[in-house]
Parts: sequence; structure tokens; C-alpha cells
Amino acid sequence: MSQRHPSVGIIGAGMSGICQAILLRQAGVTDVTIYEKGADVGGTWRDNTYPGLSCDVPSRFYQFTFAMNPSWTRLFSPGPEIHKYFQALTDRYRLSEIIRFATEIVDARFAGGRWQLTTGAGEQLSHDFLIAATGVLREPRTPAINGLADFDGPVMHSARWDHSVEMAGKRVAVIGTGSTGVQIVCGLADFASRLDLFQRSAQWILPLPNPRYYRWMNPVRRRVPRLSAIGYYTYHLVFEWLAGALIRPGWRRRFMSGACRANLRTVRDPDLRRRLTPDYQPMCRRLIMSAGFYPAMQRDNVHLVDAGIDHVERRGIVTTDGELRELDAIVLATGFDAHAFMRPMSLVGRDGLTLEHLWAQGPRAHLGVALPGFPNFFMLMGPHSPVGNYSLTAIAEAQANHITGWITRWRAGEFDTVAPTRRATDDFNASMRRAMPGTVWATGCSSWYLGADGVPELWPWTPHEYRQRLAATPDINDYDIDSLVTSA
Repeated sequence: MSQRHPSVGIIGAGMSGICQAILLRQAGVTDVTIYEKGADVGGTWRDNTYPGLSCDVPSRFYQFTFAMNPSWTRLFSPGPEIHKYFQALTDRYRLSEIIRFATEIVDARFAGGRWQLTTGAGEQLSHDFLIAATGVLREPRTPAINGLADFDGPVMHSARWDHSVEMAGKRVAVIGTGSTGVQIVCGLADFASRLDLFQRSAQWILPLPNPRYYRWMNPVRRRVPRLSAIGYYTYHLVFEWLAGALIRPGWRRRFMSGACRANLRTVRDPDLRRRLTPDYQPMCRRLIMSAGFYPAMQRDNVHLVDAGIDHVERRGIVTTDGELRELDAIVLATGFDAHAFMRPMSLVGRDGLTLEHLWAQGPRAHLGVALPGFPNFFMLMGPHSPVGNYSLTAIAEAQANHITGWITRWRAGEFDTVAPTRRATDDFNASMRRAMPGTVWATGCSSWYLGADGVPELWPWTPHEYRQRLAATPDINDYDIDSLVTSA
């Protein structure tokens, strides 16, 4: 039988969508279309432009193995530099010719053996395969604070930064103490006349410096690509080591805990140090990397506010102790809906099965990439992906290779449609739940890792084991495969 030519639709031109498109085209799949609701590529790195933004994974590990960048400027790259990396990949692999910008997919349903898509403009489209590359941290979460709309000054979410607002010399509130809040504090501390950090719960901080790379090494790395590969796989080993601390008790976990606690002791004021001390184990939440946060919090113009917010009025924020803190601007570093995935897009699989019905008890997937009842549909960075303090580019690349393998089999005529069975999906999720109690994420803290039932929704083993599972030959008994084509 001659090879078939699949039509593939990818939703999202962020990090994972770009990766998937490149790997498909390298495998000879030419009919690929990326639908991007924005006006540029880059996803998270396009949307987030706040002061102090950088990646919390080393630059040499936050890239694709097939497209190493020899010219990173720092150990942890600033956001604009990462965005430029994905823009450069778009140019290098000529992806602009297959990306439809300003095109939002609002409905996708499997009918007649294909995926039928509807755009926000009402256009009807059709593909053999549909891949959701919509990202993890995409839908900003705005807190329900009484009177927030009454504030006279600007209010902005970290992912919707308003660069027309001048922060220098102003009184600024930052609400939220996750990685984003920490980075914004570091980015604004030198400029704001007063910076109030509103903390609901404290975070553990690992004090990693962010030195510059020597520019003279860039031409050397370009001439000797092996040097970039060595850097990548060195950090790969470091983060696999860190994963061991996350998934099981032992000396590695004690070492990381000790490093965080030693960093906290650099806060000289005993009262401030007490207020910055979390009430849970280090790494139970995503560990924050920052060498500058504690020094910033000890500046005269930076203040920690751990009283709860009662309401906002025209002049500023009123806390539960009755104090009004007058402000010029409010920044919401309040995170994202980490369980949205491809929603609010409507997704309907075989026989009218909706995503809302399938996920009535919370997001569930097989290997983090596929759903029972949704033939020829795949996800990148879906539920249970290993996202805890690990390089998401590495995970996306492993998932994209796995998905490319399925589409290659379709091209060879091995099947018409494929989806994981409900049994295999349930077994996969049950095995993860059984393994979760030994992980640090289950030691007792609230975080965006937790599902509706309070159980962390993460891969509970090492990222290496995840990549091995994705790269292995699929067990045919774990899949509903229809219309196997026999050779003529």
C-alpha cells in the first residue's frame, strides 16, 4: 500500500506547538496547519513581559535537542530572549507559512472519521488528526477581591502587563508570592518608591545566581555543537537528580530542604524571617529559584503584608486589620487556571462524548497525551505531564515524538483511528495515585498541582521513566484501533 498523507491540525503556536510542527515536517508530514489565536508565536513567552521575567530552568536545558542555541546570554534566560528563540525557530523551519494567526478554534468534534473544526469567525475546517498544544499556564486567574474595580489606578495581571504604566517612583502592590510574584518584586524593587508584597502563604526559595555567559564562547559553541549538547545533557542529569528528591524521601530531599532553610536564614530580621517561613516542606509546591528575593525583601522600600485583603477602595487596599495602604498601581501575580488545558474550546469525541463529561471528576488522560473516546486526538503538556521543576521543552519534545510515531503508523496504513481504551486510561491513573503518597507533593500543602479531590495531578516517577514510557512500542491492547487496513 502506498503511503497516505494525513492532514494535521495543531491548536497553539507556543513552545509545544512549534515543536510538534517541526517534528512532523521532519518526518515527512507536509499537510500541517497551526491555529494561533494571537498575533505571534511563543505562547507563555509572548504573553508574559513583566519586569524581572526569566525562566527557572537553565537556558541550556530549556531548548530542543534538534535546535540548540549556542548564544544564550545567562544561566537562566530572560523572557524576551526565550521568545526570540521560538521566533527564530519559526523562521528557521519556515513555520509562518503554515500558521494561521488571529484564528481561535472554538469548537472541535469528531465526525465522519475526521476532526471538524469551527473558528471564532465561523469558518469550518477538517483534519485527520487534531493536536491540542494550548499550554499549561495560559488562562490568567483573577482573584475575587471586593472592590477591585473601584481602584483609581491601574490594575494588571502579570500575563497582561501594561507597559504604558510607569512604575518608577510609584507605590505598587504585588498580590501573590509564587514564582511570578517573586520575579516581579526583584524586577521592581529598585524602581518603586514603595513596594508592598501581599502574601497569603510563604514560599521556599532556592538561591541560584544568574550569571552571564562569556560572549567569546558563542562562536566556539557555534563551531563545536557538541559543547551545547554537553551543556544540555549535564543539566538533564542535574534535574533528574532533583526529580529523585521530589518523588521519594531520602538524603537528596534533605539536602534540598537544607539549602532552602539555609537561604531563609539570610533574612536578618527575626520577625520578617518568621513571616517568610512556609508551614510545609520545601518542594511541596514548585520550588522557586531566586538569589535576589530575600535581599529585595530586606530593602527599606519593600514591605511584606501578610494580613488578609478585606477589600479594595479607590485609594488602595484595605487589609483585615483595618489598615489602608494607599497605592498607585496593583499587580496581580495570582497565577493561572492550571486545569483549563484546551478549554474553553468545546471538544466532542466519538458518539457525542464531550470533554466536560469525560472530565466530570477532573482532568484525566492516558500518558498525558490522549483521551479515551477521542480518536486521533492528542495533547501536548496534558494532564499528569512531569511539570514539577523540570524543563517543559524536554517533555514537549518527548510527547511530540510519541505523537509523530502514531501519525507515521497511520501514514503506513496500520490503522484509521486510534484512542486509548477507558481501561488503560483508568489503570494508568490508578497506578499514579498509588505512587503519589511517597512524593513530596503529597506531604501537605495547597498548590496548583492539586486536583479537585486534593490529590496532586502529576507524574509521580522520574522524567526519564516518562520519556521511556512514551518512546516504548505501544501496547496494542491499550488502544481502540479501528479499520485496520490490510495490504492489497
